[in-house]
Amino acid sequence: MSAPSSSVTPAHRAGFACFVGRPNAGKSTLTNALVGQKVAITSNRPQTTRHTVRGIVHRPDAQLILVDTPGLHKPRTLLGERLNDVVRTTWAEVDVIGFCLPADQKLGPGDRFIAKEIAGIKKTPKVAVVTKTDLVDGKQLAEQLIAVDQLAAELGFEWAEIIPVSAVKGDQVQLLTDLLAPLMPEGPALYPEGDLTDEPEQVMVAELIREAALEGVRDELPHSIAVVVEEMLPREDRPADRPLLDIHANVFIERPSQKGIIIGPKGKRLKEVGVKSRKHIEALLGTPVFLDLHVKVAKDWQRDPKQLRRLGF
Repeated sequence: MSAPSSSVTPAHRAGFACFVGRPNAGKSTLTNALVGQKVAITSNRPQTTRHTVRGIVHRPDAQLILVDTPGLHKPRTLLGERLNDVVRTTWAEVDVIGFCLPADQKLGPGDRFIAKEIAGIKKTPKVAVVTKTDLVDGKQLAEQLIAVDQLAAELGFEWAEIIPVSAVKGDQVQLLTDLLAPLMPEGPALYPEGDLTDEPEQVMVAELIREAALEGVRDELPHSIAVVVEEMLPREDRPADRPLLDIHANVFIERPSQKGIIIGPKGKRLKEVGVKSRKHIEALLGTPVFLDLHVKVAKDWQRDPKQLRRLGF
């Protein structure tokens, strides 16, 4: 005899999940895959995330707000120290911590350092997310999953879940949201349906420009680039069916010698940055854009508290 069907619908859940991991562990790519749209910048350079971007995943039964933090690292500058403070503050405030560990790299001192830090946060459930599974075979993946399990055992805590995913291929991404949803507290949605992030548009536009500027530049530049959007204004005298948004932005570097790297011979590189970022900005804002970029020197801004404030850190 079949059991009577229950008419009780499970309570809606809503809360915050935070992805942590050493730089370049796939946190931003994973955030974008879960949200289904680009809300966090990705780059193969470590330390590219500087703001805690919140991506929002809407489900009938739950709303997950994903907080993407900078990678925790040994700071060499005032900027580095401030980024680490951001990470620790965020960990204390979320409902679940997702620790991203790339499948293709053996666990190292950086992973242990972070695992030790999160082991001290007693009440928050911790989920191990083994990322980049598309880069390894079954044997390598199995070895990594065992190593990740042992890491928690050594430090005296247990993972709520261990899940392998490939954000690039979309493998198990849906399953990850299925596992995160029940770990959230019961409650109504915190953001309106359709919102994908609570980042101000100007911040996201600046991040998209910085992502394009980071591509293909020499190794000494990643941390030296900051972008500030000075203004975003609809072009006047345009017909309603042909709007145009004027965006004026400054790309800041630390030394005059870096200017040539960003601008490139005859301005070619800066033009490419403009073309590439404009495409993403138009997709984000849903309107044609005229992008006006200028490169400026803010001497040693990463070490100067006044300049850090001015550039939004």
